[in-house]
Amino acid sequence: MTAGAEGQKASGTDPQALPDSAERLRVARIGKPHGIRGEVTAQLFTDEPEARLAPGAVLIRIPGDETSDRTTTLLTVTRQRWNKSVCLLDFREVTDRNGAEALRGSTLYVEAPWQEDPEEEGWYSHELVGFTCLDTAGLQLGTLKELITGAAQDLLVITSVSGEEVMVPFVEEIVPEVDVENRRILLDPPAGLF
Repeated sequence: MTAGAEGQKASGTDPQALPDSAERLRVARIGKPHGIRGEVTAQLFTDEPEARLAPGAVLIRIPGDETSDRTTTLLTVTRQRWNKSVCLLDFREVTDRNGAEALRGSTLYVEAPWQEDPEEEGWYSHELVGFTCLDTAGLQLGTLKELITGAAQDLLVITSVSGEEVMVPFVEEIVPEVDVENRRILLDPPAGLF
C-alpha cells in the first residue's frame, strides 16, 4: 500500500499539534482557490483520496514557503468533490476566497495509522526513503530519495552512486522486489537508465 506520504514528527508546544511520537503522512497540497466560498484545489499525494480526504477527516496543515498564513493548524474536511480530474476540498474553518488564498501552498497531513499486523503487506512511501537500490546482479545503483505518486504511475527518485537523480517507473517489470525487512529495492532497469 502506498499512501504517497512523507513522515513528519510533531514538535513544539502548539496545543493542536500531535504528540512527538505521532507520525504524519502527507496526503495533499492546497492549490488555488475555486470559487468564492473557500473551496480549494488539491494536489494529491495519496492513492486513497476518498478515504483520507472524506468529509469529517481532520488534517494537519503545514504552511509552505509561499503560504501567507504561516501558522500550523488543523482543518476539517466538510466536502470533497471532483471537477474533471481536479480534487476540490471545502474546510469547516475556511469560508471565503481570501481564507482559501491564505492557505495556498500548504501541505496537508494525516496522523499515520498504527499497523497492528506486522505481517500485513504494504508500506507507506516515506518508509522506503533511504532504501538501497540494487540491480539483479547485486550491484548498488543508488539510494531511494523519494517516491512520487502520479495519476498514471508512481516514480522512484533514486540518487545514483555517481550523485545524479534518476527517475524510475515503479512498475513490476523494472522493480520486481521491495524488501522492506532488509531495506532494499531490486531493480531491473533498461540499458542506459543508470
